[in-house]
Amino acid sequence: MSKPNRAYNFNAGPSALPLAVLEKAREELLEFQGTGMSLLEMSHRSKEYEAVHNEAISLLKELLQIPDDYEVLFLQGGASLQFAMVPLNFLPAGKKAGYVLTGSWAEKAYAEAKMAGDAFEAASSKEGNYRRIPEQGELQFGQDSAYLHITSNNTIHGTQWATFPDAGDVPLIADMSSDILSRPVNVGKFSMIYAGAQKNLAPAGVTVVIIRRGLLETANLKVPAMLRYSTYAQNNSLYNTPPTFTIYMMALVLRWVKQQGGVAALEKRNREKAALVYGAIDASGGFYTGHARPDCCRSLMNITFRLADEALEKKFLAEAKQAGFVGLAGHRSVGGCRASAYNAVPYEACLALKEFMVKFQQDNG
Repeated sequence: MSKPNRAYNFNAGPSALPLAVLEKAREELLEFQGTGMSLLEMSHRSKEYEAVHNEAISLLKELLQIPDDYEVLFLQGGASLQFAMVPLNFLPAGKKAGYVLTGSWAEKAYAEAKMAGDAFEAASSKEGNYRRIPEQGELQFGQDSAYLHITSNNTIHGTQWATFPDAGDVPLIADMSSDILSRPVNVGKFSMIYAGAQKNLAPAGVTVVIIRRGLLETANLKVPAMLRYSTYAQNNSLYNTPPTFTIYMMALVLRWVKQQGGVAALEKRNREKAALVYGAIDASGGFYTGHARPDCCRSLMNITFRLADEALEKKFLAEAKQAGFVGLAGHRSVGGCRASAYNAVPYEACLALKEFMVKFQQDNG
């Protein structure tokens, strides 16, 4: 079979998947492991599917070195549902929860928390249009806070926490949707991590929650069953029908991550990939202007930049599309350009983008 003609896929999410994973899924699509049926047709109560489900959990624990006192849960509704579930479960009356605002998704999480309880801004980098991450000394929260919430990587503005904040005895909760598995993380620093899968884990459809049992034990039980984390923890995330095929795809992706040498190896490659594109920006003499401050908090996953004016940006995006690049337009709320170089985006795609950017500047500078 001939090699497929693959686009240079820089979509922000759903995003690129490893070619080897797609080929394995194609191989097993019509018949899964001699069962005479596709996994798409299979009961989530079958032993064949349960093995896939448990493999995904086991691989996540191994690759992220998740301590034994944590549960790994599979939910639906994306990170956006987590914005509401977190305060519904962990923001009791008489307590306040702190939110660090570093971009649009952090704002949305904060807005949902204010609807559910008493939430406050622990810090914000909105002044200056989210070009940086607040420093530890800027964080304002009490040690009696219900929790402190951060967004580890900001897909729209292209910033990322280089060093995570010290929350003391306050539970630290992180939305890691857009950079989970891109670099090693000390999971033990967090009481809870959640991540929509459609960036680095799998196709859209499942959300991973990694939660310390000590936090789980404090959860409010007077919320509907499907909005309680304990419901999923007590049933191995099989209380209702989970997104079985997406979880299967995640298991394949996690196998691929392990084959690549694990998360540390991916971080090395991600830094090399990002350096190519940031190098083109930095060497352009202002032809390209990065959004994130280069001295503190550039994202390895989402590289955001502008050109001199909208007309030139439109020309850049049009010619990039003709050259086989997909997904380079910035988020509709901010415009500009964005290259999302997630784990599955190959080095060669970032090299091709750098070369295209240099050539476009030569032709239009």
